[in-house]
Amino acid sequence: MTWFILTLAGSIAAGVANILDKLLLRKENLSDPWTYAFWSGIFGLFAVLLFPFGVVPATFGVIFIAFLAGFLFLIGVFFFFRALKLGQASIALPIVGGLTPVVTYLLGILFLGNDLGLGDLIGFVLIVGSGILFFGIERREVRLQSAMPALVSALFFGISNVLKKVAFDHTSFLTGFVWISLGTGALAVCSLVLPSVRRRILLALYKSEVSNKVLYLNNRVLALAGTVFINGAISLGHPALVEATQSFKLIVIFFGGWFILHEEFSGKVGIRKLIAVFLMIFGLGWLGLVTYTKSIPVDQNRPVTWGVTFSDKYSRALGLDWQNNFDAIVTDLRPKKMRLIAYWDEIEKERGKLDFSDLDWQLSRARENGISVILVLGLRTPRWPECHVPSWAEGLTTENREHALREYIPRIIERYYNDSEILAWQVENEPFLQFGLCEKRGTDFLEKEVALVRSLDSSRPIVVTDGGEFGLWYQAIKAGDVFGTTMYRRVYPPSIGKYVGIIDYPLSPSFFRLKDKLLRFLTDEPTKPFIVIELQAEPWGAVEVPLLSYDEQIRIFSPDYFRDTIDYAKAAGFDEYYLWGAEWWYLIKEKHDNPEIWEEAKNVFQSGV
Repeated sequence: MTWFILTLAGSIAAGVANILDKLLLRKENLSDPWTYAFWSGIFGLFAVLLFPFGVVPATFGVIFIAFLAGFLFLIGVFFFFRALKLGQASIALPIVGGLTPVVTYLLGILFLGNDLGLGDLIGFVLIVGSGILFFGIERREVRLQSAMPALVSALFFGISNVLKKVAFDHTSFLTGFVWISLGTGALAVCSLVLPSVRRRILLALYKSEVSNKVLYLNNRVLALAGTVFINGAISLGHPALVEATQSFKLIVIFFGGWFILHEEFSGKVGIRKLIAVFLMIFGLGWLGLVTYTKSIPVDQNRPVTWGVTFSDKYSRALGLDWQNNFDAIVTDLRPKKMRLIAYWDEIEKERGKLDFSDLDWQLSRARENGISVILVLGLRTPRWPECHVPSWAEGLTTENREHALREYIPRIIERYYNDSEILAWQVENEPFLQFGLCEKRGTDFLEKEVALVRSLDSSRPIVVTDGGEFGLWYQAIKAGDVFGTTMYRRVYPPSIGKYVGIIDYPLSPSFFRLKDKLLRFLTDEPTKPFIVIELQAEPWGAVEVPLLSYDEQIRIFSPDYFRDTIDYAKAAGFDEYYLWGAEWWYLIKEKHDNPEIWEEAKNVFQSGV
């Protein structure tokens, strides 16, 4: 959070300084933008006084980059003051504040090699968009008057920000700051070679009132403090995010321009600016929350429970002997927990005639090997096509099908009520996610099923799940005793996959930490167990796995990507994960003589609790 706090502090100082700058630029004897920028740059020469306080030797290249960053920064300051003189403070600032982050971001991608995560990008867009909205609200003639110098200012500020970050990354903050400041001072001194500049500076110095000089001096000290905070933030964070967060000073300027400078805020213009302010506050709040979430320490070596989901139906679809597949998992991989599935279409193939033999066998083998089980029941259960309905129930009305399902569920609970290996019941699988081949569900179907299971067994918790990336979580969290999310990273989106192919979600592990914190707050469930019920560990391609070539399977989900997925999961901060794809690991081990992922998974299970 340090960079974010420093940026807010610097933005407050800069915002107040900009209000005072506008007041001073109204004074006839201080109205020349270059004169004003000159004295801002001269203050940079005082940085030589910092040499005894920890400035370390740096390479010529780093010194040159830092020096150039300061040099370009002062050019940006000049054009900013010119824009400030030509227009309202609440116009010039939004242009510079809105475009500088964009320039910084684009140059950062090119030269820093780093990009923003999705959460950062959302906050970035909200803040920058609100700044541009400020500008768009104004009358066209007012916008054009300030636009060109403001655009040039944003360009120089953006280049300077990237150069500052490069310098800070290769030396200490104090060393970088000193050479950046000397760069601004050097440009100010160099400008004195121009006779016209000397005359304007001396004239302003001679004719300005003492009170104006004192106010200007104090204001430069305030601006310098803001600059120190902002440079410190750039040294610690992404320069584009720092620049976007600096838009907080627009809020300071909005109210300062309203109450101190008496700029136009009446009627529709005032209302629209107020909307832009609230949008900016929301964006800043969002970015602050994302930053806070990233700052939460995650112990990568904490005890983690690693489980696995097994589907006998999927194992058969891969052409495997599902019992050998299951035995290999429980005896060789030896997970501590498993998620097993009571498929309605397999257990009740004929209405009223239930065959539990396959599920009995799985639960018995789990019990013999000391494995705890989450048993999934319902109509919507894991694996494609998501909804597993007996053929005899497909022709029923929605009401009759739901009634038949609620006749089937108690038979499952009654049969396995006394089985000690069953840790929890999972009711339905991602019931709120619109995915798969599913018929219309009845009204309040999940609430009725949860109530039914709870009435039959109040001793075990009920797990309700939702999609990790697009699921809203709220209803699922409120519905059960344990919440389970999915975690997928490399997918083939059903709706757009034919156009874009396989994609990697641009989500960092902090996305899940943020969603966890936010939804716990919104649902008032600070202590409810949250687990990852499906951690993707198999390929997802344009067709189902049995139809993919072996080379394509490994290209999509390689052993290296498996290891990266485990690291990603650890960084997400959950304490319990159920890996998804054990049947496939067994397939490539047995049919393609590639046991690498199988062995990696074995190491994962042995490392957990």
